[in-house]
Amino acid sequence: MNSRLRFALITFAAVAVALLTARLGVWQLSRADERKALQSAIERQGLQPVLGALPNDAAQAAASLHHRRVRLQGRWSPAHTVYLDNRQMNGRSGFFVVTPLVLPDGRAVLVQRGWLPRDVNERTRIDDAPVPTGDISIEGRIAPPPARLFEFEGADSGSIRQNIDLEAFARETGLPLLPLSVLQSGPADNKLLRDWPVPASGIAKHHGYAFQWFGLSTLVVTLYVWFQLIHPRTKRRQSARR
Repeated sequence: MNSRLRFALITFAAVAVALLTARLGVWQLSRADERKALQSAIERQGLQPVLGALPNDAAQAAASLHHRRVRLQGRWSPAHTVYLDNRQMNGRSGFFVVTPLVLPDGRAVLVQRGWLPRDVNERTRIDDAPVPTGDISIEGRIAPPPARLFEFEGADSGSIRQNIDLEAFARETGLPLLPLSVLQSGPADNKLLRDWPVPASGIAKHHGYAFQWFGLSTLVVTLYVWFQLIHPRTKRRQSARR
């Protein structure tokens, strides 16, 4: 391979890597901006008055209700409690406890009641969190249905499962479930922790990734300029002086 072809290939590779890493840095900044916008939306929703009930059009306007504070009355459906596996809180692995709440008008909503730790000795052993009977009142924050994780076949049934498919769960339970959920708030209750993660967190993480990508792009350009332009010229000048 002659020197000109090698120089052209190295130049092409350096430019490609520098552009790619710079583009990844820009993408991370855009992700941070998305998080900022989400944080602003959550803060605006949090300033809205507390909803005393879910509106009649909640099924059609579910997305516009996300992150609103709400106070609901109804009755638990304890027979349909589900423990979502492999869910973390404060860096520990355990279960999200999800129980449908049947509202006075007959509609039902999934309530993420809290988090339970996993038994380190027996994975499927769960300390049951008692479900109050009769009419109850809860407070919380409206959220999308529980996030889906990767699951193996057969992990979507039983009291312990990986995910909840809302439509399938509605058919399974016979409950008219709304296309949203409620993150119950308040202090720990019956061992249920409620330190729910903030959906918009991670802005600093994206900025950190962007810094790394831009740093790598700068490093590639710097190394290219030094080894392909400055260093060869320096060597030629030194050779010419000898």
